[in-house]
Amino acid sequence: MLSQIDTAFQARAEAESRTRRFFADASHELRTPLVGIKGYADLYRMGALPTREDVDQTMTRFAEESERLTRLVEGMFLLSRLDEDAHHHLGASAGWQPVFTLDLAPMDLRTLAVDALHDVRALDATRPVTLTGPGGGNPRTTPAVADEARLRQVVTNLIGNAVTHTPPGTPIRVGVGTVGAHAVLEVADRGPGLTAAERERVFDRFYRTDGSRTRTTGGSGLGLAIAQALVIAHGGPITLQTAPGQGCSFRIMLPVPGGEEYLRYTAQRPGPIPT
Repeated sequence: MLSQIDTAFQARAEAESRTRRFFADASHELRTPLVGIKGYADLYRMGALPTREDVDQTMTRFAEESERLTRLVEGMFLLSRLDEDAHHHLGASAGWQPVFTLDLAPMDLRTLAVDALHDVRALDATRPVTLTGPGGGNPRTTPAVADEARLRQVVTNLIGNAVTHTPPGTPIRVGVGTVGAHAVLEVADRGPGLTAAERERVFDRFYRTDGSRTRTTGGSGLGLAIAQALVIAHGGPITLQTAPGQGCSFRIMLPVPGGEEYLRYTAQRPGPIPT
């Protein structure tokens, strides 16, 4: 009993620590664009923008900071809605309706995989990129039931993450196919990879492996957290295989339509599920 109490206290302390870290990180991320916006407004009021060119440049920066703030708030709002559904889902009662709904429809994950190749080339035309099956081999038709727009958001985050956090010219592989009871789509790179400690936190909100607060390393630190939450909402996990010097391989796993995992998923979600 003492061991169980000690474990419970440790879990509570860890949860409180994560909450404090989340609020500190969120406050910093929100403050950064707000400070920029206020600074540009102060320059204008002080008459420190004497020419039209100065005004245009400042307004461009103003718009960029406003867009960054909007994306950050929208990401936090999306995660809060997904969190609320996850909380209610654990103790779901009859008649419960999700706050965040998915527009589920039959689709082929191979379509997303092919589009992901084009996304890589659009971000970095010099990068080698290949389409394979899961782990290698030939890509295959991969039926799934999913919200295509939200799943595209997940894949876009994974592609952006791979391009941003690997050196120029690092090969990227997009894999798609069926593995057991799951429809699989993966994004893998041959970059520097992550340590075990980094891997444990990579899906945490606002976490950056380099510990920086600059925008040069990309984004607000919410991309992978959002990707994980959206994949879980689809009934499947997202996993990461990585090690120092061995790159990163993110794998989205959705229940195959008609399989046991899929039937459990449809039984848990309120409302009709398309077939």
